[in-house]
Amino acid sequence: MIVTADLAMSLDGYIAGTGVSPDNPGGDGAEPLFEWIHNLASWRERQGMTGGEENRDSELMREWFDATGAVVMGRMMFDTGEEFWGDNPPFRTPVFVLTHRPRPTLVKEGGTTYTFVTDGIHSALEQAKAVAGGRNVDIAGGASTVRQYLAAGLVDEMQLHVVPALLGDGLRLFDGPGLGPRRLEPVRVVDTPLAAHLTYRFAT
Repeated sequence: MIVTADLAMSLDGYIAGTGVSPDNPGGDGAEPLFEWIHNLASWRERQGMTGGEENRDSELMREWFDATGAVVMGRMMFDTGEEFWGDNPPFRTPVFVLTHRPRPTLVKEGGTTYTFVTDGIHSALEQAKAVAGGRNVDIAGGASTVRQYLAAGLVDEMQLHVVPALLGDGLRLFDGPGLGPRRLEPVRVVDTPLAAHLTYRFAT
C-alpha cells in the first residue's frame, strides 16, 4: 500500500481554472484538463457507459482505478463534484472527505461511500488505510488538500497527466507555503497524443 496523488495539469502548472464553484467545478477555461478523459473506455466503464477508446491513456486510467482502495478529498472537491458524479460515482471505494462541517456518511451505488472527517488529515488518512484492503490510498484533491499532504510528507508517489494546453490563470498545485524543497525519483514517463503521464516517487 502506498499513498498517491493523481492529477491532470496544464503545461503552465494549473489543475483548475478560475472561478471554481459547485456550478463550475473545473473553473473557467479548464476543459482541456479533463476532456481527454471523457472518451476513454476505462472512464466510461466507471460511469456505467459502454464504448470509448481503448488506448494507452485508457490503460493508465484503469490501472489507477484497480490500484486504488480508498480516496481522500477536500470538502470543496466534494461540493463541486457531488452533482456531477451523481448516484453512482466513479470511485467504487470508500471516500473520506476533509471538512469542518460534519454530516452523516453517504452511501452511494457501486461501492462508493462518503465519510466526513472533522479531525484532520492524519485521521482521514488512517481511516482510509484501514479500509483500503491493501490497495493504495489516493489523495484526490483539490489543490489545498494535496498540498497539505505533500507538506506533511505523507504522499509516496505522484502521477501528473500534463495536457498540451496553457490555461494562463487558475489554481496551481505547487503554490503556497509549507512544501519546501523535496527530491523526487522518476518512476515512469508515458507520452501519448493526449497527455504526458509523469510518475514520480518522493525520495526518502
